[in-house]
Amino acid sequence: MAAPDGRPVTKQLLFVRPDGNGAVRRTDFNTRFWKNALVEAGVIPEPQPGERHQAAREHGMHALRHFYASALLDAGENIKALSVYLRYIDPGFTLRIYTHLMPSTDGRTRRAIDALFRS
Repeated sequence: MAAPDGRPVTKQLLFVRPDGNGAVRRTDFNTRFWKNALVEAGVIPEPQPGERHQAAREHGMHALRHFYASALLDAGENIKALSVYLRYIDPGFTLRIYTHLMPSTDGRTRRAIDALFRS
């Protein structure tokens, strides 16, 4: 990671390997933790002995990305900021992907106009 001026910046890792040496790889996290959590939650079936967990994009690590985006949108974050957080180059692309998750603005719009007329 680098600072805006290009200097390297050190950050403490949120997820580390079980031996503490380095970052958890996505595949390790997916197979050791995420899939087991999905089984415990009853989202996917437990694999048979010797078998791998069921593969399904809608229940995979990518689902965390959508959860993150939906939580931010529900809290009122704007599309441009969300686009930056998700590292999309085009906020329009972000809008096309996540517009269905945006909360209704009817109440907010009414309150804004009401406040304008009250002042």
